[in-house]
Amino acid sequence: MITVIKNINVYAPEKLGKKDVVIVNDKIEGIYDNLNIPDNFVNISVIDGKGKILFPGFLDCHVHIIGGGGEGGFKTRTPEISIVSLIEAGITTVVGCIGTDGICRNMRSLIAKANGLEEEGITSYCYTGSYEIPVKTITDSIKGDLMMVDKIIGVGEVALSDHRSSQATYQDFVNTVAQARVGGILSGKAGIVNVHLGDGARRLEYLFKVIEETEIPPTQLLPTHINRSDKLFKVGIEYAKKGGFIDLTTSSDPRFLEPGELRACEGLTLLLKNGVDIKHITFSSDGNGSMPVFDNDGKLVGLGICSVETLYREVKDSIKEYNVPIEDAIKVITSNVAEVLKLNNKGKIEKERDADLVIVNEDTLDIDMVIAKGKIVVKDGNTTIKPTFN
Repeated sequence: MITVIKNINVYAPEKLGKKDVVIVNDKIEGIYDNLNIPDNFVNISVIDGKGKILFPGFLDCHVHIIGGGGEGGFKTRTPEISIVSLIEAGITTVVGCIGTDGICRNMRSLIAKANGLEEEGITSYCYTGSYEIPVKTITDSIKGDLMMVDKIIGVGEVALSDHRSSQATYQDFVNTVAQARVGGILSGKAGIVNVHLGDGARRLEYLFKVIEETEIPPTQLLPTHINRSDKLFKVGIEYAKKGGFIDLTTSSDPRFLEPGELRACEGLTLLLKNGVDIKHITFSSDGNGSMPVFDNDGKLVGLGICSVETLYREVKDSIKEYNVPIEDAIKVITSNVAEVLKLNNKGKIEKERDADLVIVNEDTLDIDMVIAKGKIVVKDGNTTIKPTFN
């Protein structure tokens, strides 16, 4: 099947201007100027890109695809995510993780869900483990998981500086990272260690020690929730300037932030103002984790579910409210994530890369169409595929 997106403003994520993009089956065949399509050419679908912008499909590298939560008892366990939630948010590649509960949530369920999402139409991966160190693997080791299980591309989310963590020693942590490093090398994967950071006094202490005292490069680590407090954020700036990568969480209620908490769009702006290289910044949603819900007076009234919809919301607000250039803002959920995770067919609009694309309206930046693996899965803002279960 051949699809041509005509006369669309392309951000690849670099700004390319008005182009015609050709898709053949599930790949990008090429990017052209004013491509001529003969009237008698059959078996070709043309999408009019006038008044639209084309982005690479979004990557969310931290989603509780089998649910999360549970920290307020069994009734507070959140549900699995649906394919509809992901694709309507423009997410064409997702990485699943397990958080606090590594007992009732397990790797077999996580891998099964990742495979299910793949069958329904998007690209999916997962991390091995949960908050705990030593990591509970599905084979006999972290290296074994990375080498023998296709879906597993890293480790996480291991928790540090948090009362819910396993209170691992530095040596335990660095050994975990070292195993991930070697497992990644042997399997041709990123072997990334996704690190959940609480607001404890140690903050990024272990991560600084890894990049300063060992031969392991900072590309092996992706600390997340950096914007959860101003103190953690300040240390995150220092860490990024030393060559580390940092991830900002997008799920929050912008009306009622915790003291010192920053929205991801605000955090991105401050990072850039402080001289942090845009290539060292990513966003993730923490989708289907649990989060506090407040009434209009700011009173805590219960628990809600972190939404993957916030991933692009925070990028869009970075552009519209904080005047971050489009080609910079969109990198934090496309090319930057693909580079950190070593997903070489994702994150860019480029010949022979996967045809994962998002079309938005030029005036509002709202999502109009999503293409995953070359197939239209969202049109006019609504899903075009039928989920397995309604």
